[in-house]
Amino acid sequence: MALIVAGAVLAPATAAFAHGGEGANVTSYRTTISGVSSPMNGLTVRTVEGGARLELVNNTGRSIEVLGYSGEPYLEMRPDGVYQNLSSPAAYVNQTLAGDTPVPTTADVTMPPTWQKIASGTTIRWHDQRTHWLGSARPPQAVADPDHAHRLREWAVPLRDQVRVFEIRGTLDYEPPPVTWAWWAGAALLGVLLTALVRFRSRLVGPLALVAGLTVFAYAVMRGLDGAGWSGVLFATGALAVGAAWKHPPFFLALSGFVLAAFAGFGSSDAFLAAVVPAVGAGWVARACVAVTIGAGGALALTGLLRMRDAVQEPTPVAAA
Repeated sequence: MALIVAGAVLAPATAAFAHGGEGANVTSYRTTISGVSSPMNGLTVRTVEGGARLELVNNTGRSIEVLGYSGEPYLEMRPDGVYQNLSSPAAYVNQTLAGDTPVPTTADVTMPPTWQKIASGTTIRWHDQRTHWLGSARPPQAVADPDHAHRLREWAVPLRDQVRVFEIRGTLDYEPPPVTWAWWAGAALLGVLLTALVRFRSRLVGPLALVAGLTVFAYAVMRGLDGAGWSGVLFATGALAVGAAWKHPPFFLALSGFVLAAFAGFGSSDAFLAAVVPAVGAGWVARACVAVTIGAGGALALTGLLRMRDAVQEPTPVAAA
């Protein structure tokens, strides 16, 4: 299918927040939380955005500090909101996933904290260099054996409750990429099969459009639950496909299929490139959603085009003399 082939060629090769910064990208590095060294009722932590950030929820009614890279106060979650210490270098280093924001000379761990309120809730998300693989070069283990998973290190992020220090603990692993060409081939084959199916069983066009739309909704929810944000593009394209399930004149069918494949399918095809996808659940489930979206969207688009062609070629009835 021309649409799927074009997408394969053009596909990319590649709460409250303590600060801005990028996240929610596919990656080969899995950040996993093992637990909290001294659990507290009302204190929960998880990774979000495919491991790009940690999310801490403090419903203990107590002030809990997150300590920076030199043990200085960095974040403080108080009953009235979340505060950031502008004297902590971590307040600047953690602005991006790469940690490349310059640290001003005013940020000095020996200085008293300079607290700035950044949120009113009880939830905070932040990048933490201790949980990431830093730099663009792959770890030596992955260079030597790129086809197998490797434990890179165990990590800890210290917290403080008044004078008591405890830790969020976890692990960082390298995971090999999926077989990218196989996912693209599967999406293309699915598109061809679905096009042939609805060509000979035209009544299945509606159910196909419905399944395609629901698949996009499922992927959008999986990303949203992982903290990657609720994508308006995914929900809009999913709604367009669901609409095509009820009324599908040829032009609308072709348009909705193209939009579905191009924006929801090809736009999410980075899921084929790396092991860790910013979505809840197993990575293969997210990739399957993307593959189905590409295949089903391509099938709907091509079916609409074929029906428009058939309508043009249909002979005009000759009036009786």
